[in-house]
Amino acid sequence: MSGGEARVGAADAIALTAPKILEIHGERRIVRPDGKIKLRLIGEVKVAGLTAREVATKLRELLAPYYHDPSVQVHIVSQPGNVYYVLGQVGGGGPQRYTGRDTLMDALVRAGPTAIAWKSRVKVIRPSPVQGERREIEVDVDHMVKTGDTKMNVLLQPGDIVYVPPTPLGWIGLKIEEALYPVRPVIRAGTAPAALADIPDAYDDQRGGTAAGFN
Repeated sequence: MSGGEARVGAADAIALTAPKILEIHGERRIVRPDGKIKLRLIGEVKVAGLTAREVATKLRELLAPYYHDPSVQVHIVSQPGNVYYVLGQVGGGGPQRYTGRDTLMDALVRAGPTAIAWKSRVKVIRPSPVQGERREIEVDVDHMVKTGDTKMNVLLQPGDIVYVPPTPLGWIGLKIEEALYPVRPVIRAGTAPAALADIPDAYDDQRGGTAAGFN
């Protein structure tokens, strides 16, 4: 299996071919938001995060108690929900359309790291089909750029999360910004009267000057 082989995600449509298993042969299912499909005979099956080949293997295992050497083929017929995510200190984060050729560097170039992005600590978080498990890799993008060593230029998969953390100083700045946010309107309101107090004097000076001009 290649690293770029498509994986099933929420909202994807999969088709099943199993000529000797009438309960599922010719069935087509849309993967639910929880990553599952429901089939006759075997009930709910978690398929998100698996390739079509892995889904077929899983179905064969589930069907084994009912059929001898069950043969099942699975095809991903549409993938409208295939995206990866770029989060953290980037200018254009959020879900990104998955093409099958997206690398970590591609994602960062498109998203645009900010001035406080800690590019030596970028994380690629990969969801797992197993409940509660996930894989995470940390990549020193600064080193990759300086040396030209692209061994860690990860080929992304649907559902991957690219997280760009802030630098330690940037993190402190964000926390200060967060702490000051609730009181900023009060600070602005407190300084407004002082600024407004100068308006009558300025107006009087201007009016006096205008009156003198008319005399």
